[in-house]
Amino acid sequence: MPLPLLWLGGAAIGAAFLADERQKRLQLERDRLLGRAPKQALANRAMLAAPSQWQKGFKQVIPEPGSIVCCYVFGVIEHTGIWLGDDCLVELHGSGLVRAVSIKRFLAGRTGSQIYLACNHQHQPLVSEAVLERAQQAIYQYREYDLFDNNCHRFVWSCISGHEISIQSFNELNQQLAAHFNQGIYWDEMQLPQLSD
Repeated sequence: MPLPLLWLGGAAIGAAFLADERQKRLQLERDRLLGRAPKQALANRAMLAAPSQWQKGFKQVIPEPGSIVCCYVFGVIEHTGIWLGDDCLVELHGSGLVRAVSIKRFLAGRTGSQIYLACNHQHQPLVSEAVLERAQQAIYQYREYDLFDNNCHRFVWSCISGHEISIQSFNELNQQLAAHFNQGIYWDEMQLPQLSD
């Protein structure tokens, strides 16, 4: 079979998959609107609505100070941080520096232009007690950064729980969040504030 036909077949399968995923997300959003969406995490599935660069146009949520945020890095992995408010987030940078940055800086060098919030089934940001204080106290500290052992997810979890544990992936962070908040995690688009230039 000629190579272009294989490419066309692959593109058609990919388009069908994306359309099916969009339909599932639309149904989930309808269920959330009607109060029928699951509150609890499902068996081995803590993240009930993943952040998606391909599925836009759903309800956007206004962040609260202490909200858990994420964005994509090159469309492959997620980068997480804590929202402080007034166009300011706290993140663990790849250099090991914990820093306060603007939305623009948080998204700089990463794919997409959207930030997502960890929310409950009713589109309410999940905020843990003392997370804001821990995040603010960590600013300008250095951590021995390691992509798999001492990464942004571990930093976010330490702000939420006050404990240091190895969190190697975004999925592991979602499992910890679901257990901590005793509910499934829905990643909703953040309503970006209107910023003056």
